[in-house]
Amino acid sequence: MMRVALTVAVCLTAVSALTGCDIQASNGSRATLTYTTDARKAYQEALTAFRAREWEDARALFKDLQKLFPYSAYAKLAGLRVADIDFELQRYPESVSAYREWIQNNRTDKDVEYARYRIGKALHEDINDGFLQPPAEERDQAVTIDAYKELRGFLRQFPRSRYGKDAAYMLEAVTGRLVRHELYVAHFYLKRDRFEAAVARIDFALRNYPNSGLDPEALVLKGETLLKMKRVPEARWVFQSVVRDWGGPFASPARRFLEDIGDGPVKEPLEAEAAKGAGAQKPMSPGAAPGRPR
Repeated sequence: MMRVALTVAVCLTAVSALTGCDIQASNGSRATLTYTTDARKAYQEALTAFRAREWEDARALFKDLQKLFPYSAYAKLAGLRVADIDFELQRYPESVSAYREWIQNNRTDKDVEYARYRIGKALHEDINDGFLQPPAEERDQAVTIDAYKELRGFLRQFPRSRYGKDAAYMLEAVTGRLVRHELYVAHFYLKRDRFEAAVARIDFALRNYPNSGLDPEALVLKGETLLKMKRVPEARWVFQSVVRDWGGPFASPARRFLEDIGDGPVKEPLEAEAAKGAGAQKPMSPGAAPGRPR
């Protein structure tokens, strides 16, 4: 019944829009007012369906609004709501495409901030831990890398955004996934005695994905690999850095390795700057959910 009522409302809106066009010949300002008023009414009707989670009814009404009132500010808002509907239906690739198209057409609009945040959130949600899927670190990382780039770009463009806390939390989670993948590959190489390749993957993770919270784990793995390569002074330096700079649970295996190899010369590895883990931060808590659409 609501779908029928809403359809009637759109039809009436269309008639009002046509009436507004007739009026324009004698009174342009009144016609403009009628056009805007009718567009607002159409948007409110569609938003009612949206808030009732009647997604397909809402989509149809927003699409009708865009056709009937293409030059109204409400047409732009309708475009965002259509992208929101895809997001709510968990059609994340479709929602990402819709948000990106909206940004392309409305580069200077203040809602670009919201649209960019939602792109990052959709990509984050699209990294699915399904029951029948392999572990995250074993999967293709294309979507994860896209999410990482989007979230980093968002935080750089909008450093004081009200969505910033949630975006930072998602970025940390995504960064952790990427580092986990690199460590998984490093373990793969280590088991096959491809030590140089293992160290290269660890260094890549430390250098390119800071603030993952996994630096101590990565460093202990690097130190262990260096020991297998008979590069004891460098391994000693890495283990000492874990104990000195990080502490926590991975300080214990680092201390055990140091006890096993004993005192001796210390040599800073080539990737020392990555090993230092400068600027690492503690995990952040998720922010409050954003408010409902305007």
